[in-house]
Parts: sequence; structure tokens; C-alpha cells
Amino acid sequence: MKAIVDCNSFYCSCERVFRPDLWNRPVVVLSNNDGCIVSRSDEAKRIGVKMAGPYFQAKHIIEKNDVAVFSSNYHLYGDMSMRVMDALRAMAGKENVEVYSVDEAFLDLDHIPFEHLEEFAQELKQVVEQWTGISVSVGVAPSKTLAKIANHIAKKEKEKTGCVTLLINDEQQRTALQQIRVNEIWGVGGAYADKLVNWGITSAWELRNMPEEWAQANMGGVAGARLIKELRGQPSIIMKKELEVKKRIATTRMFGRPVTELCELKEAIATYTSRAAEKLRRQHCAAKTISVFIVPRGDDHSTSFHHGPAISNCASLPSATSFTNELIGPALKLVDDIFERGKAYKKAGVMLSGLVPDDSIQGNFFCFPAKHTNRFLMSAVDNVNFSMRDDVVKFCSSGISKNWKMRQELRSKRHSTRWNELKVVS
Repeated sequence: MKAIVDCNSFYCSCERVFRPDLWNRPVVVLSNNDGCIVSRSDEAKRIGVKMAGPYFQAKHIIEKNDVAVFSSNYHLYGDMSMRVMDALRAMAGKENVEVYSVDEAFLDLDHIPFEHLEEFAQELKQVVEQWTGISVSVGVAPSKTLAKIANHIAKKEKEKTGCVTLLINDEQQRTALQQIRVNEIWGVGGAYADKLVNWGITSAWELRNMPEEWAQANMGGVAGARLIKELRGQPSIIMKKELEVKKRIATTRMFGRPVTELCELKEAIATYTSRAAEKLRRQHCAAKTISVFIVPRGDDHSTSFHHGPAISNCASLPSATSFTNELIGPALKLVDDIFERGKAYKKAGVMLSGLVPDDSIQGNFFCFPAKHTNRFLMSAVDNVNFSMRDDVVKFCSSGISKNWKMRQELRSKRHSTRWNELKVVS
């Protein structure tokens, strides 16, 4: 059996952990630069706040209904996510947990006796909520796809299900699949959902009963046949026991305001390169290629969402490296090549690719190998920044004031990751 544990309105739940006065009050969390709504509490949904809608369009509803509004607080959310995942590992075993996203994880429950599955699912929900303060929904079924459907039902019908739903026998699965529309199935995109409806297939139950050969011919080959098997309760999407090493690492951000000066653009690229290099070292890899892109503001200045096509450039490095100082230089040269004076830029990013293990880097006959002291230096910088946060140690090219940083005007305190922002209880 498989299970999926999904945090309910995760960003909003994180804000409520340290603000009990927000329970039963509508809460929303905004995206980068406070642009769109990316998380809503149930109370906010009921008063008509739309998901992914621009903040300014929902302001009248928000102000009228005294909705609590927060900028995204990624340090807080990342730490709370780690706590939830650690609780799941403690309950199900580290080897049986696959982190799927910041607020979701699949669990392998083959070691749980069939007759104890419901009891375990209820205990799982109770323990996570008691240990972390984050409310969750649990779906259990023979396959990942059915578990996702079970979880969808658990969240949609909270009062009836208590946020726990099991689809472990034929009758439960048939009843559930008959009420699930094809566009609600995990792995079925909008285009395929429209095609299925045009073919007269509107429910998950109808799709489940289609031949595998038909799905393979009409729904993307092997992936389509795999989906039919999953809907029949035949596990076809394997659990990933270990975190896969990424083939590319990128850091991109929107600017808090349009950037017009080359020096500020270089500061941003140097900062993003430093962050990407940290991620690179964390998975013990080195990069052979670095790419930089910048996105100019569009001609229509009436909306902050309008932008022009991205401008990018890339360079091959003399030798694979994970050292920040060896990556910033090439990145800044790429900025010189693509920057156009007179334009305003609203976003930029850095991507590292051609990744290889950092303990088996092929040397270059025409350049000096990096000093071993660089590795110790980078490790020391990473340790200091991880413990102290806010890039306490950084390269001068990253800038000091960073007036271009994205807006987070409504961000709450980082209660769990900053000594000077700890919650004070009187």
C-alpha cells in the first residue's frame, strides 16, 4: 500500500503555527514581489479569494473581510517542511518516505498490516499535527495515483472524512473513481483532459476501464498504459528511495523594481551564482557550463506582469568547478555581453549544467588546478551562512545594499531560523 501526506494550505498553516490568533480567520500568502495569491486558508476560499489571482484584484475582498495577508517567508516554510518530513520518517521509517514537494510526501506502507492501515493513517495525521502544528490530509491506496485521488477526496470533504481517506478495496475505489473527473487525476494535464472529454471519457472510472493498448496509443505511450494500471490499483510508479542528483541547478528571482544599471544587474547575477554554487556543493557536484539570462520589462508598462523575451548566454568553463569565485567571473562576463543600456530588467537567473561528481573532476592541461584550500574556504563560508543566515559572508561583487531585491513587505518573522526573531511568549 502507498500513502500520500499533503499539508493543508501549507504556507497559511505555517503562518498560523506561530500566530494562534489567526485560527478561524481567513489567511492568504503572496508570491514573489507580493504579486499573486499562492496559498489560501479554507476561510479565504469561502469568501471568494481566487487562487493564483493578482493580489491587487482581490484587495477589495481582502480588506472587506479582514483577511490576514503575508509575503512568502521561504525560510520559515522550508524549516516547517523539514519538520513535517522528519515526523513522517519517524513514523514510517526513513527508507519508506519519498519527499515529493515542499508540502507532500509519498509513503510506502507495505510493512503495515492490512487490518491496521486505517489506524496507522489516523495516527500519522495526529502525530504530524501534534509535533509540528501543521494540519495534513492522508490518502491511502494500492498505487500512487489512487493515493492522490484518496487524498483529494480527504481534503475536499474534510468534515466527512476527517482529512483521512482509504481506497483499499474494490468498492471504495469504484465509488471514488466514479466521482472524480478526468481533469482531477494526477498526471492528466488540461490538454489530455479535453481530449478525453471529447472522446466521451469524463470520469476516472471510465478511464480506468479503457484498454491499456488504447491508452498507449492515445495517451503518450508507456505513460498512458502506466496510468491505467495505476487507476486499477496496480503500482506502476515506483517509490524513489533516495534523492536524485539534479542534472541542472538554477537560481532565478524577480527584482523588487525594474533594474536599469549594469552594476546592479551584476550584483544580482553574482548573488544568484553564489546561491547556485551552494546548491551545487550540497549535492557534491561541479559544473562544466554556466548560463545567464535576463528578462527585460515589456513595452506595456501598465502592468508589472508584462515582460519581453528572455535574453541569455552561456559559457563552458576551463574545468568543472563548484567554487563560487571561479563561477562569478564567467557569469559577470556573460552579463556584459547581453546587457543593453536603456532597457529596464525585471528578472534574472543563473543555471549550472554539465554536472559531474566533485571528487572525479577531469583536469585541464592548459590551466592550473584549483587549490585545495578553496574547498576548505567554501565549506567554511557555507557553514557560517547556514548557521547565521542572510549571507553573512559573501563576495563583494554581490553588493551591499541590494536595492533590487524582491519585495517582501508583508513577510512575517522567521521564528524558527533566526535567534533575533524567536517567538516571545509572555
